[in-house]
Amino acid sequence: MKQNNLSFFQSVTSFFDKAAELTDHPKGLLDQIKYCDSCYWFKFPLRNDDGSIEMIQGFRVEHSHHKLPVKGGIRYSELVTEDEVKALAALMTYKCAVVDVPFGGAKGGVKIEPRRYTSTQLERITRRYTTELAKKEFIGPGVDVPAPDYGTSSREMAWMLDTYVTLNPAQLDAAACVTGKPIAQGGIHGRTEATGRGVYFGLVRAMSYAEDMKKLGLTPGVEGKRIVIQGLGNVGYHAAKFLQESGALIVAVAEYDGAIYNPKGLDVDAVQRHRREAGSILNFPGSKNFAKNSDALEYECDVLVPAALEAQITAENAVRIKAKIIGEAANGPTTAEAEDILSQKGIMVVPDIYINAGGVTVSYFEWLKNLSHVRFGRMSKRFEESSHRKLLDAIEKTTGRSLSSDERLAAMHGADEPDLVDSGLEETMYNSYDAIRESMLVTKGCRDLRTAAFMNAINKVAVSYAQLGIFP
Repeated sequence: MKQNNLSFFQSVTSFFDKAAELTDHPKGLLDQIKYCDSCYWFKFPLRNDDGSIEMIQGFRVEHSHHKLPVKGGIRYSELVTEDEVKALAALMTYKCAVVDVPFGGAKGGVKIEPRRYTSTQLERITRRYTTELAKKEFIGPGVDVPAPDYGTSSREMAWMLDTYVTLNPAQLDAAACVTGKPIAQGGIHGRTEATGRGVYFGLVRAMSYAEDMKKLGLTPGVEGKRIVIQGLGNVGYHAAKFLQESGALIVAVAEYDGAIYNPKGLDVDAVQRHRREAGSILNFPGSKNFAKNSDALEYECDVLVPAALEAQITAENAVRIKAKIIGEAANGPTTAEAEDILSQKGIMVVPDIYINAGGVTVSYFEWLKNLSHVRFGRMSKRFEESSHRKLLDAIEKTTGRSLSSDERLAAMHGADEPDLVDSGLEETMYNSYDAIRESMLVTKGCRDLRTAAFMNAINKVAVSYAQLGIFP
């Protein structure tokens, strides 16, 4: 069997090339879209508390400037490489295009294991990294807007914002230089759970088509589906939580330190509590431990949600995958070689460049909020409630039926920021899936959702370049 010999970026370009063959764009334009516009790597010193100095390596890649600003997270991991950052930046370009978010793609990374550093050290690293980006104008509200990724959080974004403001004190829109910030620093409600909620909405939409589910031997809907979650970080936890609340069974969970299963279902919140108390998900009451972490990927289920790192499903283990649907909550969890095997087995892969786009979608909402300098719902919430109250009064007067206080409160509710964010995310995920599915069905030679998603992204980016007058 052919093994995975492609790098992460090569795997992404392999998916790109497969979709590009189904378009009629000239090679020069396709090359412009495919390759990275700017790659910046650098090193800087970190002085530790004991006086020693170590060198820290950082990366920032801007894949496509067809729209500005470019957008992409900052990853802190000792496994960060230039190839990985290039691949993630490329995926961001296609992801933004698929869900109609007007950003180019970018990504950043710092080659450290954050668990080995104190909070003070991480702050020094983050502020120096931000300064290095600012020197080359690789950060700014209209230029390049980072966000959290693996190993980072709203804390790092607050440090980045503060550093940027220090360097640009007169910048009116400085808060928009990063997204994923704390609420008090200009963040937005719903950003923390956005990627996981987007995964949930994406699976709900994918499983709503009865004819598609019938081919997989499944009934429509999420309820009763057996779900395996690989990675119980922010994305995996929230995806599992929303799926569980809709009636799905979380039958297995895998983390870096072990994996557990229970065919009758696992309570995700209880697993998280056990993890905090015991330091691991292993030996969770009522569950059994897998012999090794990778066994969870091969556990029998209806839906597999890889929510960890890239290249988890490869040519080596794809033949043993028993899921009927794979929802790629992580970036690049399936290699190009594995994709061919999964396709031959008839497994539906809901691709990363669509299903994990919830984070960048809500980041877009946060960026808009920062530029407008007003919280969503502030101008309209009370007006909506007043209008609803008048309508309810008229209905009660006409029908003679009085609503209970709870009924009135529910019917009168005016949309505030969390409501609008969730509504906008749901609309985005539903419409984008429908567009991808339609392209797959009507395009000759297109047989899977990933190729259709890449094809839609390529066409949208190509239109942008045409409008710029760079290509005919």
